[in-house]
Amino acid sequence: MARKSDSFYFDNYNSCADNICKAAHLLEGIMRDYNPAELEKHMDEMHEIEQSSDDLRHGMMDTLLRAFITPIEREDLAKLSSSLDDVTDFIEGVLHRLYYDNIQELTPGALEMVTMLVRAAEEVRNMIAELPNFKKPETLHEHVISINTLESVGDEIYLRIMRELHMTETDPLRVLGMREIYSVLESCLDACERVADGVEGIIMQNN
Repeated sequence: MARKSDSFYFDNYNSCADNICKAAHLLEGIMRDYNPAELEKHMDEMHEIEQSSDDLRHGMMDTLLRAFITPIEREDLAKLSSSLDDVTDFIEGVLHRLYYDNIQELTPGALEMVTMLVRAAEEVRNMIAELPNFKKPETLHEHVISINTLESVGDEIYLRIMRELHMTETDPLRVLGMREIYSVLESCLDACERVADGVEGIIMQNN
């Protein structure tokens, strides 16, 4: 169990993970009730979440520069902070691409991918909540495995829906646009897995 003096680090990570879930749920809501005319409004809302995550990362880095003793190696703390921020950046990137690719209608495949993203985001939050117990990592490791599994399932979905897109869609601009949406959604899942990999590295180094 982490010391009380270490609470800043874990509270910061919990806030980052909460932002990941907020961003993922916001994106899912936008995509399930899709209205291209409202994307600009939603982009402002998403950017507020992304900006909050940036501020948390900057706060973490400032604290690490001044800290004498940290609960985990400072390089690992910095890397995990950046990995968490990356997830929110990628989620915002999906919304940006929906906007500038002028996507007018979503495919069932895109909704499948965003569902997987929400599940992965929630699992990241559960994992980060357990991080103070990195010295007793059984539950923490279960979350790592769950995120890795979700990313693998997401890869399978990605391959299938990419093939379906190229076999069924005749409009080349729509193919290009949806390919980009699928790819960035898949990158969101990869980013969640990188967070899990960072946590797994912390477990390995401290047990």
